Amino acid sequence: MSKKPTDSTGISFTALYTGAVWHRNGLADEFLSTDQGRWLYHLMSPFETASKAVIGGNIRTFLLQRHLIIDHLIERAIREDGVDQVLEIACGMSPRGVRLREKHPTLRMVEADLPDMATRKAGRLMSANRLGDHHQVTPMDILAESGDHSLEAVVARVFDNRKPIVVVTEGLTSYFSLPVITEFWQRLASVLSDRPGSVYLSESYLMPSQPLLRRSLKTLGGMLGTMTRSQVSFHFDNDRQARDHFRECGFASVDVYNPTGFYDVLPIPESRHDPMVRVVSARA
Repeated sequence: MSKKPTDSTGISFTALYTGAVWHRNGLADEFLSTDQGRWLYHLMSPFETASKAVIGGNIRTFLLQRHLIIDHLIERAIREDGVDQVLEIACGMSPRGVRLREKHPTLRMVEADLPDMATRKAGRLMSANRLGDHHQVTPMDILAESGDHSLEAVVARVFDNRKPIVVVTEGLTSYFSLPVITEFWQRLASVLSDRPGSVYLSESYLMPSQPLLRRSLKTLGGMLGTMTRSQVSFHFDNDRQARDHFRECGFASVDVYNPTGFYDVLPIPESRHDPMVRVVSARA
């Protein structure tokens, strides 16, 4: 594991909650649903209801917005760019790999997470006969700069490195301070630059301008950070900041998507105001 001051081992329980959201909305099969996730879903329901009433959206709204937009962009890369390799980092109980393999049987799908979660996910996929030569789960620590669990080692080991790949991180980057996650983004840009045509897809949450909401979210972020033993952060104030930062990390082309642009395209829930979440598509 990394020796950096930010550890990622506490994030797994949030992955279980996210998995419950996918299952409740018909995106995941039963074998990816967990008792802990169902309990967290029930526990969070009053907060989610209050949040939607106050700010016009809630965590579940943003989860579904980002997830379905990322899926749409993956499909675009497959259809328009001919990409047939996908790496989902911090996969948790994400159903994305299963759905992609069902739709694209020749796709090479690799899911990656910290060792404990990777073992847990692999067990569930294996019990459902979903693993094979084209679909695997492997341990990865995004903070590791060397060793078998590093980004560089995993990509070199599991993919055809003559071809482009789509790399996805969903529900991961906000658990790290901007300086820490920037180092990962820089390394990723370097990895993808050796594989022309590759694309990185992720989400980012913008810090709202309203003072009361900003204070509330900072408090909530601090509480979540304590529970996950991480540094929950809102990295950017606006789309331009996000776009400029990813370019500074080494990505040549960056698009930042607002969910409002997909309301008439995808079956995603709508926020009453400007959504806090954005989806970033960055090419090396």
